[in-house]
Amino acid sequence: MWPFGSRKDASAEDAKSLEALAEFFAAANGTASKIAVSPSKALECAPVARAVAVRSETLGVLPLHLYSRLEDGGKERADHPLADLMSNRPNGWTSAPQFLMELERDTLMNDAGAFAVANRVDGGRVHELIRLKPDTVTVETDFSGEPRYLVSQKGGGQRTYPWRDILHIPNIGGVCAIKQAREAIGLCMAMQGHAARIFANGGRPSGILKSPKKISEPVIARLKESWNKAHTGEASGGTAILEEGMDFSALTFNSVDLQFHELRGFQVVEIARALGVPPTLIFDLGRATWANAAEMAQAFLTFTLLARLRLWCGAVSRLLTAEEQKTLVPEFVVDGIVMADIEKRFAAYASAISSRVFCPNEVRQMENRPPYAGGDKFENPNTTSGSAENSAQQQEDAA
Repeated sequence: MWPFGSRKDASAEDAKSLEALAEFFAAANGTASKIAVSPSKALECAPVARAVAVRSETLGVLPLHLYSRLEDGGKERADHPLADLMSNRPNGWTSAPQFLMELERDTLMNDAGAFAVANRVDGGRVHELIRLKPDTVTVETDFSGEPRYLVSQKGGGQRTYPWRDILHIPNIGGVCAIKQAREAIGLCMAMQGHAARIFANGGRPSGILKSPKKISEPVIARLKESWNKAHTGEASGGTAILEEGMDFSALTFNSVDLQFHELRGFQVVEIARALGVPPTLIFDLGRATWANAAEMAQAFLTFTLLARLRLWCGAVSRLLTAEEQKTLVPEFVVDGIVMADIEKRFAAYASAISSRVFCPNEVRQMENRPPYAGGDKFENPNTTSGSAENSAQQQEDAA
């Protein structure tokens, strides 16, 4: 039983209270480092915040299109209401990249994944897609495993949606990535807090004062005040005057102290590993080189992002009817990941044209440039530029 009535009766206004309750249980069931790690608290850890941003923002900048299967085995962009919603604007106030980023971020922070409702008009046509807050959605399944979704309403009560009307991007295993990595995140936050407390007190003591005889309380108080006045605040670095035959002994770092920085760096790698992000993408450049940075970015696409893209495509396709699913397929265009490297991009275009995979006008369309006459031919410019037929075509085009 939930403290706000049954979960089915919980309204959207209870969201903050439920989140506070989750924070309480996270604190009660703290990690081995005695740090409460809830999804919202974990974002206060810089490596986690950056890893979540990398995963959600990278997916969000990839175009998502709906393609029609052709009889010859190829595909072409489909003219369908859902295609426009996913590639342009899912609703009047949300852009497609924002929509994708917010939902992918929800999957990283919520066990059940991310949800959006498909509002339908005109006999079932999807008119808009609206993101749902994960804590307002309850998933129920029948004996066959078919789900239905109970969404808490702002004014109270719930509304039930069939699975065909909910875009649901799930987490395999029903546990979000941040909760799976809670121990690694807790240890990182514990070390971060330890370092903050040290420097809040002026850093590590540089040494100790030794006296050959017992010192009275008034002398200790006077020495403490004098020392703090000379070594804290704006007077830091001042000259200390010793009395009563006292001696100063400098402290040196032991092996544990010297490894503290290394341990903090290892936790960054541990968090990156748990969230499936190469360390270089969250700016841990300790072992990065010009060669392996590009390879790790490719590994991120292959071993982390590609699986997420397939889950997304499967979730989007179920918004289509059974007949539409036979001919229409959603697909992300991952070429956007290499768009920033113009040299590699144009080298790939040249290779595709010479291999007759693309014609020049198809490449120009990818670059948002208008077609030109004769650009629809599939020919290798490296071998056909001097042919008589090509020369005649060039003269005709020029005329």
